[in-house]
Amino acid sequence: MTASSSITTRFAPSPTGFLHIGGARTALFSYLYAKRHGGKFLLRIEDTDIERSTQEAVDAIFEGMDWLGLKSDFEPIYQTQRFDRYKTVIAQMLEAGTAYHCYCTRDELDQMRNEQMARKEKPRYDGRWRPEPGKTLPPPPDGVPPVVRFRNPAEGQVVIDDLIKGQIVFDNRELDDLIIARADGTPTYNFCVVIDDWDMGITQVIRGDDHVNNTPRQINIFKALGAPTPQYAHVSMILGSDGSKLSKRHGALGVMEYRAMGFLPEAMLNYLVRLGWSHGDQELFTREEMINLFDFRNVSSSASRFDMEKAYWVNHQYLKTADVAVVAPEFEWHLRRMGLDLANGPRIEDVILAQRERCRTLLEMAEKSHFLYDELSGYNEKDAAKHLTADAAEILDALVEALSSLLEWTPEAVHQAVHGVAEARQLGLGKVAQPIRVAVVGMAVSPPIDQTLVLLGRTRTLERLTAAAAYIRNRS
Repeated sequence: MTASSSITTRFAPSPTGFLHIGGARTALFSYLYAKRHGGKFLLRIEDTDIERSTQEAVDAIFEGMDWLGLKSDFEPIYQTQRFDRYKTVIAQMLEAGTAYHCYCTRDELDQMRNEQMARKEKPRYDGRWRPEPGKTLPPPPDGVPPVVRFRNPAEGQVVIDDLIKGQIVFDNRELDDLIIARADGTPTYNFCVVIDDWDMGITQVIRGDDHVNNTPRQINIFKALGAPTPQYAHVSMILGSDGSKLSKRHGALGVMEYRAMGFLPEAMLNYLVRLGWSHGDQELFTREEMINLFDFRNVSSSASRFDMEKAYWVNHQYLKTADVAVVAPEFEWHLRRMGLDLANGPRIEDVILAQRERCRTLLEMAEKSHFLYDELSGYNEKDAAKHLTADAAEILDALVEALSSLLEWTPEAVHQAVHGVAEARQLGLGKVAQPIRVAVVGMAVSPPIDQTLVLLGRTRTLERLTAAAAYIRNRS
Protein backbone atom coordinates (compact mmCIF):
# COMPACT_ATOMS: atom_id res chain seq x y z
CA MET A 1 0.00 0.00 0.00
CA THR A 2 1.11 3.54 -0.64
CA ALA A 3 0.46 6.70 1.31
CA SER A 4 -2.71 8.58 0.47
CA SER A 5 -4.10 12.00 1.35
CA SER A 6 -7.53 10.53 2.12
CA ILE A 7 -8.62 9.54 5.63
CA THR A 8 -7.12 6.17 6.54
CA THR A 9 -7.34 4.58 9.98
CA ARG A 10 -6.20 1.24 11.29
CA PHE A 11 -6.74 -1.25 14.05
CA ALA A 12 -3.50 -2.92 15.06
CA PRO A 13 -3.94 -5.66 17.67
CA SER A 14 -1.20 -7.93 18.97
CA PRO A 15 -2.18 -11.61 18.58
CA THR A 16 -1.32 -12.63 22.11
CA GLY A 17 -4.90 -13.24 23.29
CA PHE A 18 -8.56 -12.82 22.45
CA LEU A 19 -10.12 -9.67 21.02
CA HIS A 20 -11.38 -7.98 24.20
CA ILE A 21 -14.00 -5.26 24.46
CA GLY A 22 -11.46 -2.45 24.82
CA GLY A 23 -9.82 -3.47 21.56
CA ALA A 24 -13.20 -3.91 19.90
CA ARG A 25 -14.22 -0.37 20.92
CA THR A 26 -10.96 1.03 19.53
CA ALA A 27 -11.56 -0.84 16.28
CA LEU A 28 -15.12 0.48 16.15
CA PHE A 29 -14.07 4.10 16.69
CA SER A 30 -11.41 3.72 13.97
CA TYR A 31 -13.93 2.15 11.61
CA LEU A 32 -16.60 4.80 12.24
CA TYR A 33 -14.21 7.72 11.80
CA ALA A 34 -12.94 6.37 8.48
CA LYS A 35 -16.41 5.62 7.17
CA ARG A 36 -17.81 8.97 8.34
CA HIS A 37 -15.20 10.70 6.16
CA GLY A 38 -15.40 8.32 3.19
CA GLY A 39 -11.99 6.89 4.01
CA LYS A 40 -10.40 3.49 4.50
CA PHE A 41 -10.24 1.26 7.57
CA LEU A 42 -7.32 -1.18 7.69
CA LEU A 43 -6.26 -4.08 9.89
CA ARG A 44 -2.68 -4.76 10.91
CA ILE A 45 -1.51 -7.74 12.96
CA GLU A 46 1.38 -6.68 15.19
CA ASP A 47 2.94 -10.10 15.63
CA THR A 48 6.60 -9.23 16.23
CA ASP A 49 6.39 -10.74 19.72
CA ILE A 50 7.14 -14.18 18.30
CA GLU A 51 7.09 -16.01 21.63
CA ARG A 52 3.64 -14.78 22.69
CA SER A 53 1.89 -14.45 19.31
CA THR A 54 -0.20 -17.45 18.24
CA GLN A 55 -2.23 -18.41 15.20
CA GLU A 56 -5.11 -19.16 17.54
CA ALA A 57 -5.10 -15.54 18.68
CA VAL A 58 -4.91 -14.30 15.07
CA ASP A 59 -7.93 -16.45 14.22
CA ALA A 60 -9.78 -15.12 17.28
CA ILE A 61 -9.15 -11.53 16.17
CA PHE A 62 -10.44 -12.24 12.65
CA GLU A 63 -13.44 -14.12 14.01
CA GLY A 64 -14.35 -11.28 16.38
CA MET A 65 -13.91 -8.57 13.74
CA ASP A 66 -15.93 -10.57 11.24
CA TRP A 67 -18.77 -11.14 13.74
CA LEU A 68 -18.91 -7.43 14.50
CA GLY A 69 -18.85 -6.59 10.80
CA LEU A 70 -15.73 -4.40 11.08
CA LYS A 71 -14.24 -5.29 7.71
CA SER A 72 -10.81 -4.12 6.63
CA ASP A 73 -10.84 -2.43 3.24
CA PHE A 74 -7.65 -4.27 2.24
CA GLU A 75 -5.98 -7.54 3.11
CA PRO A 76 -4.56 -7.47 6.67
CA ILE A 77 -0.88 -6.66 7.03
CA TYR A 78 1.42 -8.75 9.24
CA GLN A 79 4.50 -7.14 10.76
CA THR A 80 6.47 -10.39 10.61
CA GLN A 81 6.22 -10.23 6.81
CA ARG A 82 7.84 -6.79 6.74
CA PHE A 83 11.21 -7.38 8.41
CA ASP A 84 13.13 -6.62 5.22
CA ARG A 85 11.45 -3.22 5.03
CA TYR A 86 12.30 -2.45 8.66
CA LYS A 87 15.93 -3.45 8.20
CA THR A 88 16.21 -1.26 5.10
CA VAL A 89 14.95 1.81 6.96
CA ILE A 90 17.20 1.13 9.95
CA ALA A 91 20.21 0.93 7.64
CA GLN A 92 19.20 4.26 6.10
CA MET A 93 18.86 5.83 9.55
CA LEU A 94 22.29 4.57 10.61
CA GLU A 95 23.77 6.08 7.47
CA ALA A 96 21.93 9.37 8.02
CA GLY A 97 23.00 9.57 11.66
CA THR A 98 19.46 9.51 13.06
CA ALA A 99 20.26 6.14 14.66
CA TYR A 100 23.41 4.60 16.08
CA HIS A 101 24.82 1.36 17.50
CA CYS A 102 24.92 0.94 21.26
CA TYR A 103 27.15 -1.73 22.82
CA CYS A 104 25.96 -1.53 26.42
CA THR A 105 25.62 -4.93 28.03
CA ARG A 106 22.66 -5.88 30.20
CA ASP A 107 24.86 -5.58 33.30
CA GLU A 108 25.93 -2.07 32.32
CA LEU A 109 22.32 -1.00 31.80
CA ASP A 110 21.29 -2.48 35.15
CA GLN A 111 24.15 -0.69 36.90
CA MET A 112 23.21 2.58 35.12
CA ARG A 113 19.62 2.22 36.28
CA ASN A 114 20.54 1.37 39.89
CA GLU A 115 22.89 4.36 40.18
CA GLN A 116 20.25 6.73 38.80
CA MET A 117 17.62 5.44 41.19
CA ALA A 118 20.05 5.78 44.08
CA ARG A 119 20.43 9.46 43.09
CA LYS A 120 16.60 9.67 42.88
CA GLU A 121 16.81 10.34 39.16
CA LYS A 122 14.48 9.05 36.48
CA PRO A 123 16.00 5.79 35.11
CA ARG A 124 17.02 6.33 31.49
CA TYR A 125 19.75 5.54 29.01
CA ASP A 126 22.57 8.05 29.52
CA GLY A 127 23.65 8.27 25.86
CA ARG A 128 27.14 6.91 26.42
CA TRP A 129 27.29 5.45 22.88
CA ARG A 130 25.50 8.41 21.27
CA PRO A 131 27.76 10.15 18.73
CA GLU A 132 28.22 13.85 19.44
CA PRO A 133 30.52 16.48 17.92
CA GLY A 134 33.86 16.39 19.71
CA LYS A 135 32.95 13.19 21.57
CA THR A 136 35.29 10.22 21.28
CA LEU A 137 33.61 6.84 21.50
CA PRO A 138 35.50 3.77 22.71
CA PRO A 139 36.16 0.95 20.25
CA PRO A 140 33.30 -1.56 20.04
CA PRO A 141 33.86 -4.37 22.55
CA ASP A 142 34.49 -7.86 21.22
CA GLY A 143 31.62 -10.33 21.42
CA VAL A 144 28.92 -7.76 22.22
CA PRO A 145 26.27 -7.54 19.48
CA PRO A 146 24.97 -3.98 19.42
CA VAL A 147 21.42 -2.74 19.55
CA VAL A 148 20.34 0.18 17.37
CA ARG A 149 19.08 3.28 19.17
CA PHE A 150 17.13 6.20 17.75
CA ARG A 151 18.89 9.52 18.13
CA ASN A 152 16.10 11.44 19.84
CA PRO A 153 16.28 15.27 19.63
CA ALA A 154 18.01 16.64 22.73
CA GLU A 155 16.16 19.94 22.71
CA GLY A 156 12.66 21.22 22.02
CA GLN A 157 9.23 19.82 22.60
CA VAL A 158 6.77 17.41 21.04
CA VAL A 159 3.29 18.93 20.86
CA ILE A 160 0.41 16.54 20.29
CA ASP A 161 -2.95 18.00 19.31
CA ASP A 162 -4.90 14.97 20.46
CA LEU A 163 -8.38 14.66 18.94
CA ILE A 164 -9.78 13.61 22.33
CA LYS A 165 -7.45 14.87 25.04
CA GLY A 166 -6.52 18.19 23.48
CA GLN A 167 -2.95 19.50 23.47
CA ILE A 168 -0.31 17.37 25.21
CA VAL A 169 3.29 18.62 25.45
CA PHE A 170 6.41 16.51 26.04
CA ASP A 171 9.92 17.85 26.61
CA ASN A 172 12.47 16.02 24.44
CA ARG A 173 14.94 16.06 27.33
CA GLU A 174 12.61 13.62 29.10
CA LEU A 175 12.79 11.14 26.22
CA ASP A 176 15.89 8.98 26.03
CA ASP A 177 17.23 7.23 22.93
CA LEU A 178 14.97 4.23 22.58
CA ILE A 179 16.08 0.95 21.06
CA ILE A 180 14.65 0.46 17.55
CA ALA A 181 16.44 -2.85 16.80
CA ARG A 182 17.49 -5.50 19.29
CA ALA A 183 20.86 -7.17 19.34
CA ASP A 184 19.53 -10.04 17.24
CA GLY A 185 18.38 -7.56 14.58
CA THR A 186 14.65 -7.76 15.26
CA PRO A 187 12.93 -4.36 15.23
CA THR A 188 11.00 -3.06 18.23
CA TYR A 189 7.37 -2.00 18.60
CA ASN A 190 7.73 1.78 18.52
CA PHE A 191 9.82 1.63 15.36
CA CYS A 192 7.67 -0.89 13.47
CA VAL A 193 4.50 1.07 14.23
CA VAL A 194 5.95 4.21 12.64
CA ILE A 195 7.10 2.47 9.47
CA ASP A 196 3.79 0.63 9.13
CA ASP A 197 1.68 3.75 9.68
CA TRP A 198 3.85 5.62 7.15
CA ASP A 199 3.66 2.91 4.49
CA MET A 200 -0.06 2.33 5.02
CA GLY A 201 -0.82 6.04 4.71
CA ILE A 202 -2.46 6.21 8.14
CA THR A 203 -3.83 9.71 8.70
CA GLN A 204 -5.39 9.21 12.16
CA VAL A 205 -4.03 6.84 14.81
CA ILE A 206 -6.86 5.91 17.17
CA ARG A 207 -5.79 3.80 20.15
CA GLY A 208 -6.01 3.40 23.90
CA ASP A 209 -4.56 6.08 26.16
CA ASP A 210 -2.05 3.59 27.51
CA HIS A 211 -0.11 4.52 24.35
CA VAL A 212 0.14 8.25 25.13
CA ASN A 213 3.75 7.96 26.31
CA ASN A 214 4.73 6.13 23.10
CA THR A 215 3.36 8.90 20.91
CA PRO A 216 6.12 11.56 21.29
CA ARG A 217 8.77 8.94 20.57
CA GLN A 218 6.94 7.84 17.45
CA ILE A 219 6.37 11.41 16.28
CA ASN A 220 10.11 12.10 16.57
CA ILE A 221 10.86 9.05 14.42
CA PHE A 222 8.35 10.25 11.81
CA LYS A 223 10.11 13.63 11.75
CA ALA A 224 13.55 12.05 11.50
CA LEU A 225 12.36 10.09 8.46
CA GLY A 226 10.76 13.13 6.86
CA ALA A 227 7.44 11.26 6.89
CA PRO A 228 4.01 12.88 7.40
CA THR A 229 2.88 12.64 11.01
CA PRO A 230 -0.65 11.34 11.58
CA GLN A 231 -3.14 12.86 13.96
CA TYR A 232 -3.66 11.02 17.24
CA ALA A 233 -6.75 10.19 19.26
CA HIS A 234 -6.15 8.43 22.55
CA VAL A 235 -9.30 6.74 23.83
CA SER A 236 -9.71 6.58 27.59
CA MET A 237 -9.82 3.26 29.35
CA ILE A 238 -12.90 1.26 30.29
CA LEU A 239 -13.47 0.65 33.99
CA GLY A 240 -15.72 -1.80 35.77
CA SER A 241 -19.14 -0.72 36.97
CA ASP A 242 -17.64 -0.05 40.43
CA GLY A 243 -14.93 2.20 39.05
CA SER A 244 -12.13 -0.32 39.47
CA LYS A 245 -9.98 -1.80 36.72
CA LEU A 246 -12.09 -3.81 34.29
CA SER A 247 -11.90 -7.54 34.97
CA LYS A 248 -13.76 -10.67 33.95
CA ARG A 249 -16.25 -10.20 36.77
CA HIS A 250 -17.23 -6.85 35.22
CA GLY A 251 -17.44 -8.15 31.66
CA ALA A 252 -13.84 -8.06 30.39
CA LEU A 253 -14.39 -11.00 28.10
CA GLY A 254 -13.41 -11.91 24.58
CA VAL A 255 -15.79 -10.57 21.95
CA MET A 256 -16.84 -14.05 20.90
CA GLU A 257 -17.81 -14.84 24.49
CA TYR A 258 -20.49 -12.19 24.12
CA ARG A 259 -21.76 -14.04 21.09
CA ALA A 260 -21.93 -17.22 23.17
CA MET A 261 -23.81 -15.25 25.85
CA GLY A 262 -26.45 -14.38 23.28
CA PHE A 263 -25.62 -10.84 22.20
CA LEU A 264 -26.39 -9.62 18.70
CA PRO A 265 -23.36 -8.06 16.96
CA GLU A 266 -25.22 -4.83 16.20
CA ALA A 267 -26.29 -4.56 19.84
CA MET A 268 -22.70 -5.11 20.95
CA LEU A 269 -21.52 -2.33 18.63
CA ASN A 270 -24.25 -0.04 19.93
CA TYR A 271 -23.22 -0.67 23.52
CA LEU A 272 -19.51 -0.22 22.76
CA VAL A 273 -19.99 3.05 20.86
CA ARG A 274 -21.71 4.54 23.92
CA LEU A 275 -18.69 3.76 26.10
CA GLY A 276 -17.22 7.23 25.80
CA TRP A 277 -19.18 8.67 22.85
CA SER A 278 -22.59 10.30 22.92
CA HIS A 279 -25.06 12.08 20.70
CA GLY A 280 -27.39 13.95 23.00
CA ASP A 281 -29.52 11.55 25.01
CA GLN A 282 -29.90 9.00 22.23
CA GLU A 283 -29.13 5.46 23.37
CA LEU A 284 -29.88 3.28 20.36
CA PHE A 285 -28.26 3.71 16.95
CA THR A 286 -28.26 1.85 13.69
CA ARG A 287 -24.86 1.27 12.11
CA GLU A 288 -25.67 3.96 9.54
CA GLU A 289 -26.47 6.43 12.33
CA MET A 290 -23.21 5.63 14.10
CA ILE A 291 -21.27 6.33 10.91
CA ASN A 292 -23.12 9.54 10.11
CA LEU A 293 -22.96 10.96 13.64
CA PHE A 294 -19.58 9.82 15.01
CA ASP A 295 -17.18 12.64 15.80
CA PHE A 296 -14.31 12.90 18.27
CA ARG A 297 -15.70 16.18 19.58
CA ASN A 298 -18.31 14.02 21.31
CA VAL A 299 -15.87 11.46 22.72
CA SER A 300 -15.18 11.96 26.43
CA SER A 301 -11.62 12.14 27.75
CA SER A 302 -12.81 10.51 30.98
CA ALA A 303 -12.84 6.78 31.60
CA SER A 304 -16.04 4.87 30.80
CA ARG A 305 -17.73 2.30 32.99
CA PHE A 306 -18.85 -1.07 31.70
CA ASP A 307 -22.33 -1.91 32.95
CA MET A 308 -23.43 -5.45 32.10
CA GLU A 309 -27.06 -4.72 32.93
CA LYS A 310 -27.04 -1.82 30.47
CA ALA A 311 -25.50 -4.11 27.85
CA TYR A 312 -28.31 -6.61 28.40
CA TRP A 313 -30.86 -3.80 28.09
CA VAL A 314 -29.41 -2.65 24.76
CA ASN A 315 -29.38 -6.21 23.48
CA HIS A 316 -33.01 -6.72 24.46
CA GLN A 317 -34.04 -3.57 22.58
CA TYR A 318 -32.41 -4.95 19.46
CA LEU A 319 -33.99 -8.38 19.93
CA LYS A 320 -37.42 -6.80 20.23
CA THR A 321 -37.15 -4.49 17.23
CA ALA A 322 -34.60 -5.85 14.76
CA ASP A 323 -35.64 -7.35 11.46
CA VAL A 324 -36.22 -11.05 12.06
CA ALA A 325 -34.04 -11.83 9.04
CA VAL A 326 -31.12 -10.18 10.87
CA VAL A 327 -31.73 -12.08 14.12
CA ALA A 328 -32.38 -15.48 12.52
CA PRO A 329 -28.77 -16.44 11.57
CA GLU A 330 -27.54 -15.67 15.09
CA PHE A 331 -30.44 -17.55 16.68
CA GLU A 332 -29.80 -20.49 14.40
CA TRP A 333 -26.13 -20.47 15.51
CA HIS A 334 -27.22 -20.89 19.14
CA LEU A 335 -29.72 -23.66 18.37
CA ARG A 336 -27.17 -25.63 16.37
CA ARG A 337 -24.60 -25.10 19.12
CA MET A 338 -27.03 -26.94 21.40
CA GLY A 339 -27.00 -29.85 18.96
CA LEU A 340 -30.62 -29.34 17.92
CA ASP A 341 -32.01 -30.52 14.59
CA LEU A 342 -33.78 -27.50 13.14
CA ALA A 343 -35.73 -29.69 10.75
CA ASN A 344 -37.36 -31.18 13.83
CA GLY A 345 -39.25 -28.02 14.78
CA PRO A 346 -40.87 -24.78 13.59
CA ARG A 347 -39.38 -22.00 11.48
CA ILE A 348 -36.89 -20.11 13.58
CA GLU A 349 -38.34 -16.80 12.39
CA ASP A 350 -41.66 -17.74 13.99
CA VAL A 351 -39.95 -18.71 17.22
CA ILE A 352 -38.12 -15.36 17.36
CA LEU A 353 -41.38 -13.46 16.96
CA ALA A 354 -42.97 -15.49 19.74
CA GLN A 355 -40.06 -15.30 22.19
CA ARG A 356 -38.28 -12.00 21.72
CA GLU A 357 -40.37 -9.82 24.03
CA ARG A 358 -39.44 -11.89 27.08
CA CYS A 359 -35.83 -12.84 26.30
CA ARG A 360 -32.88 -10.50 26.84
CA THR A 361 -30.41 -12.67 24.94
CA LEU A 362 -30.39 -15.20 22.15
CA LEU A 363 -28.95 -17.77 24.53
CA GLU A 364 -31.95 -17.32 26.82
CA MET A 365 -34.23 -17.54 23.78
CA ALA A 366 -32.55 -20.73 22.61
CA GLU A 367 -32.78 -22.32 26.05
CA LYS A 368 -36.47 -21.44 26.31
CA SER A 369 -37.09 -22.78 22.80
CA HIS A 370 -35.29 -26.09 23.30
CA PHE A 371 -38.61 -27.88 23.84
CA LEU A 372 -39.67 -27.05 20.28
CA TYR A 373 -36.82 -29.02 18.69
CA ASP A 374 -36.21 -31.88 21.10
CA GLU A 375 -38.15 -34.26 23.30
CA LEU A 376 -38.82 -33.27 26.89
CA SER A 377 -36.34 -34.70 29.36
CA GLY A 378 -38.70 -34.17 32.29
CA TYR A 379 -40.64 -31.51 34.18
CA ASN A 380 -39.47 -28.74 36.46
CA GLU A 381 -40.11 -30.23 39.91
CA LYS A 382 -41.57 -27.11 41.48
CA ASP A 383 -43.81 -26.34 38.49
CA ALA A 384 -44.96 -29.94 38.18
CA ALA A 385 -45.89 -30.12 41.86
CA LYS A 386 -47.89 -26.92 41.56
CA HIS A 387 -49.63 -27.43 38.22
CA LEU A 388 -49.63 -31.14 37.33
CA THR A 389 -52.12 -32.01 40.05
CA ALA A 390 -54.78 -34.72 40.09
CA ASP A 391 -57.38 -32.22 38.88
CA ALA A 392 -55.11 -31.27 35.99
CA ALA A 393 -55.23 -34.78 34.52
CA GLU A 394 -58.90 -34.38 33.60
CA ILE A 395 -58.22 -30.92 32.16
CA LEU A 396 -55.46 -32.33 29.99
CA ASP A 397 -57.73 -35.18 28.84
CA ALA A 398 -60.39 -32.66 27.86
CA LEU A 399 -57.82 -30.58 26.00
CA VAL A 400 -56.64 -33.60 24.03
CA GLU A 401 -60.20 -34.24 22.96
CA ALA A 402 -60.87 -30.58 22.05
CA LEU A 403 -57.60 -30.07 20.20
CA SER A 404 -57.85 -33.38 18.33
CA SER A 405 -61.07 -32.22 16.71
CA LEU A 406 -59.66 -28.98 15.29
CA LEU A 407 -59.78 -28.70 11.52
CA GLU A 408 -57.09 -25.99 11.48
CA TRP A 409 -54.04 -25.71 13.73
CA THR A 410 -53.97 -21.93 14.03
CA PRO A 411 -53.55 -19.59 17.03
CA GLU A 412 -57.22 -18.60 16.80
CA ALA A 413 -58.49 -22.18 16.67
CA VAL A 414 -56.19 -23.33 19.47
CA HIS A 415 -57.19 -20.35 21.62
CA GLN A 416 -60.89 -21.14 21.19
CA ALA A 417 -60.32 -24.79 22.13
CA VAL A 418 -58.37 -23.92 25.29
CA HIS A 419 -60.85 -21.21 26.21
CA GLY A 420 -63.72 -23.66 25.69
CA VAL A 421 -62.22 -26.18 28.12
CA ALA A 422 -61.74 -23.44 30.72
CA GLU A 423 -65.33 -22.20 30.37
CA ALA A 424 -66.80 -25.69 30.50
CA ARG A 425 -65.10 -26.18 33.90
CA GLN A 426 -65.71 -22.64 35.06
CA LEU A 427 -61.99 -22.04 35.43
CA GLY A 428 -59.88 -19.00 34.74
CA LEU A 429 -57.69 -19.33 31.66
CA GLY A 430 -54.58 -19.44 33.84
CA LYS A 431 -55.85 -22.54 35.65
CA VAL A 432 -55.88 -24.29 32.30
CA ALA A 433 -52.92 -22.65 30.59
CA GLN A 434 -50.36 -23.39 33.32
CA PRO A 435 -50.87 -27.18 33.36
CA ILE A 436 -50.64 -27.08 29.55
CA ARG A 437 -47.34 -25.19 29.71
CA VAL A 438 -45.77 -27.61 32.15
CA ALA A 439 -47.08 -30.54 30.10
CA VAL A 440 -45.70 -29.39 26.76
CA VAL A 441 -42.74 -27.15 27.75
CA GLY A 442 -41.59 -28.79 30.97
CA MET A 443 -41.95 -25.55 32.94
CA ALA A 444 -44.56 -22.90 33.66
CA VAL A 445 -43.03 -20.23 31.40
CA SER A 446 -43.60 -19.91 27.66
CA PRO A 447 -45.03 -17.55 25.06
CA PRO A 448 -48.84 -17.19 25.01
CA ILE A 449 -50.32 -20.65 25.12
CA ASP A 450 -51.91 -20.52 21.66
CA GLN A 451 -48.56 -19.49 20.11
CA THR A 452 -46.76 -22.17 22.09
CA LEU A 453 -49.02 -24.98 20.89
CA VAL A 454 -49.05 -23.80 17.28
CA LEU A 455 -45.23 -23.68 17.24
CA LEU A 456 -45.02 -27.12 18.84
CA GLY A 457 -47.41 -28.61 16.30
CA ARG A 458 -50.50 -30.77 16.61
CA THR A 459 -48.80 -34.17 16.94
CA ARG A 460 -46.28 -33.18 19.62
CA THR A 461 -48.86 -31.18 21.54
CA LEU A 462 -51.29 -34.09 21.77
CA GLU A 463 -48.51 -36.54 22.63
CA ARG A 464 -47.18 -34.37 25.45
CA LEU A 465 -50.61 -33.61 26.89
CA THR A 466 -51.41 -37.32 26.92
CA ALA A 467 -48.02 -38.16 28.47
CA ALA A 468 -48.50 -35.53 31.20
CA ALA A 469 -51.94 -36.87 32.09
CA ALA A 470 -50.44 -40.36 32.38
CA TYR A 471 -47.55 -38.96 34.49
CA ILE A 472 -50.06 -37.44 36.92
CA ARG A 473 -52.02 -40.69 37.29
CA ASN A 474 -48.89 -42.81 37.67
CA ARG A 475 -47.56 -40.46 40.33
CA SER A 476 -50.73 -40.65 42.33
